[in-house]
Amino acid sequence: QVPQDEPIGTVTADGAYDTRRCHTAVLEREAVPIIPIRKNGRPWKDDGPAARVRNEILRATRHYGRAFWKRWTGYHIRSRIEAKMRCFKAFGERIAARDPDRQTAEVQIRIALMNRFNALGTAEIVRIA
Repeated sequence: QVPQDEPIGTVTADGAYDTRRCHTAVLEREAVPIIPIRKNGRPWKDDGPAARVRNEILRATRHYGRAFWKRWTGYHIRSRIEAKMRCFKAFGERIAARDPDRQTAEVQIRIALMNRFNALGTAEIVRIA
């Protein structure tokens, strides 16, 4: 949870959070929701700011396409972060240390290892079809 006095610029979430409750909560904190509309998404009844913002996202997605909307809003960066977290979790789901200083050291070691692997190079992916 982000403290109430801490400002939030944007909230990026996947389509599972495309709900009135989530959009309303984000707007109450004066943040911008970057939440893609579900595949079968329909316009909401215009009964408040959350519905207006969500319907505008739906219009933009339909007009420009999902791929363009994701790049335009910065949503595509989320997938890069998820990929890095998957690599980070390859070293283990949990941190073994109990002491906060040792936990910090353990995380820093994992990041150093991950950076070392990245320095070795990335696989080149070529589209076949």
